[in-house]
Amino acid sequence: MEYKLRKAEPKDVSDILRLVKELAKYEEMESQVTLTEKDLLEDGFGETPFYHCIIAETPGEDSSEDPSVVGFAMYYFTYDPWVGKQLYLEEFYVMDKCRGLGIGSGILRHLSDLAMKTRCTGMMFVVAENNEPSVQFYKRRGAEDLSQEEGWRLFRFDKDSLVKMATPAEE
Repeated sequence: MEYKLRKAEPKDVSDILRLVKELAKYEEMESQVTLTEKDLLEDGFGETPFYHCIIAETPGEDSSEDPSVVGFAMYYFTYDPWVGKQLYLEEFYVMDKCRGLGIGSGILRHLSDLAMKTRCTGMMFVVAENNEPSVQFYKRRGAEDLSQEEGWRLFRFDKDSLVKMATPAEE
């Protein structure tokens, strides 16, 4: 199947959100998606973008149809004080009907090339433990499972925790 990768544009936010929700449904976490198109537009295409996004699209059925967005990768750059710049792959998804056609590999190739061009020392990402097909997809391409290799644990402060920590304690 023919496909094209391109940088996401503001017009893509509805497709990005659709794919985010499809991935969340696949991971049985659909109810946790609270993001809106407005959030994606402001956060990714405003004065200071908080993320970057690559879109995978396939041609329409005939020449009069618009291309279909069938996959995406959302990423940003971070800095590790031990090794320097890193590309952080936040979200990566290809629609089920388009898997096995090289689109996911093409996206990873594109991001790897970008990481090399921006002198990153690596690409970091998280995979749900029960998502064995994705774990194997990444391992086949040389990814290391740091939870097993180095014993790292993933933590998060939710919004309520942030509010509590940011609020001065009463004396």
